[in-house]
Amino acid sequence: MRMVGFFLFSLCLFAGCGEEKDHKGKTPLVEVSGEYLYREDMQAVLPPNQSKDDSLLFATHYIKDWVESVLLYHKAESNVPDNANIDELVENYRKALIMHSYQQKLIEQQLEGEITEKEISDYYEENKKLFIVEQPLVKGLFIKVPLLASGVNKVRSWYKRRTPEIIDKLEKYSLQNAVSYEYFYDKWVPLSEIIDKIPLKGSSPESYLDRNRQVEMKDTAFYYFLNIDDYLGAGQMKPLEFAQGEIKDMLINLKRVEFMRGVKEDLYKEAVDRDKIIYY
Repeated sequence: MRMVGFFLFSLCLFAGCGEEKDHKGKTPLVEVSGEYLYREDMQAVLPPNQSKDDSLLFATHYIKDWVESVLLYHKAESNVPDNANIDELVENYRKALIMHSYQQKLIEQQLEGEITEKEISDYYEENKKLFIVEQPLVKGLFIKVPLLASGVNKVRSWYKRRTPEIIDKLEKYSLQNAVSYEYFYDKWVPLSEIIDKIPLKGSSPESYLDRNRQVEMKDTAFYYFLNIDDYLGAGQMKPLEFAQGEIKDMLINLKRVEFMRGVKEDLYKEAVDRDKIIYY
């Protein structure tokens, strides 16, 4: 970084650092059309752990890009006739950002942890038609083992059973031998994610796995063992446990709209009561 520091220092001298303009404690490197690039801002964007040559090259390109951007902006500013319209758009965008940030802060304070399990359950029962499975979901277990791994015959027996003792053996075995081990007896997983992990060919792998819940396959390098404990086909109802995240988001959005409507109405009523609104 010494070479970069020297380079930045040299630029500083060339740019005329130390002039009367108040730079608020920063060290100017380059001035273009009254705009300044500061040494501190440059150092903040320098990638870490680079060689001296790479850092110097980065700084050179960054400064050139910055200068070109400033020049292009001032050229465009002098050639765009409707600056008033742009200023209005910028101001409207600024207002929108401020209102959005304020609303987000209010909503976070008001709605944090407010959605209860009962609300989620009630909404699910009242709106079941909204929660239809679009793709098959499964629960089960998957393990991928190299062909040359020891103890494959034990896995061939274990993966079909779900007792705590067997699961414990599989987990310990997988730590030593498995390339991949996934336990999902306790949660629903899109079947497509499982299909992507196994060399299952054919036009309808979903139908095959619906009919064959225990599958052993192999290719030139691995064995694949899959035990599907539960299967939920497309068109069926999503289980509450699978839909609850989606429901919570829905309820938060509904409460957000209702809450902000109330905030706006309160502000309007207060303005009316205090004669802040003047109609012409």
